[in-house]
Amino acid sequence: MVFKRFMQALGVGGPSVETVLANPNARPGGHLEGQVHVQGGDHAADIEYVSLGLVTRVEVESGDSEYDTTQEFHRQRLTGPFRLEAGQRYDIPFRFDVPWETPITHVYHQYLHGMTMGLRTELEVARAVDKGDLDQVAVFPLPAQERILDALQQLGFRFTRADVERGRIHGVEQTLPFYQEIEFYPPPQYASGINQLELTFVATARQLQVVLEIDKRGGLFTEGHDAFGRFTVDWATADQTNWAAQLDNWLRQSAQRRGLFF
Repeated sequence: MVFKRFMQALGVGGPSVETVLANPNARPGGHLEGQVHVQGGDHAADIEYVSLGLVTRVEVESGDSEYDTTQEFHRQRLTGPFRLEAGQRYDIPFRFDVPWETPITHVYHQYLHGMTMGLRTELEVARAVDKGDLDQVAVFPLPAQERILDALQQLGFRFTRADVERGRIHGVEQTLPFYQEIEFYPPPQYASGINQLELTFVATARQLQVVLEIDKRGGLFTEGHDAFGRFTVDWATADQTNWAAQLDNWLRQSAQRRGLFF
């Protein structure tokens, strides 16, 4: 009996958890639906809670070094305490909100290289936390985000990679402790002035904030530096704008203010 209690304390023969998503695809400001199945083990257990958390990989700069970490940025608790008898199955339906600022991972059903996103299920029993179930999630752009990505493609910009960086952008309404950068190579008409373009979306329920960062090419006697442009998109009028023309205008104005010409 002592050995059995010892094994139970280690979680041996304890409950298991599995999450099944109705659809693993989502958009910022939307939701994910599904069920969490908690299966009882060899003995009864007192479950403290079951929760879901949205996690992504984040790059962190610390002094002169960089490292990647997995960060949870949104959590919903699905249950409070309950008793799970041996062999009992407990099904928990859920509707999980996806924050507006959630980074996108796919465009036109194509994976953005460098991105990871998952929904992690957490169960606590006997003061031990089990984070055993992680389901991959695909986050697609909102229509306004998609139109801006379309416009960059029309201008000839080519996607290279995307990442998520810890930190905040000055002057931008931001709630999460990180932001996404989507990187592009410029087409020939811009290549003489810039090395690459980095695009950041920061969405809210009211509007979309767009940040453009131009990595300037360094010349023979000058060092390269970054130029920033920022603008706000109204959800209601996003489809009434010629985004290719607007982006070209914003890029040129932003560059010219900083002594770049193309």
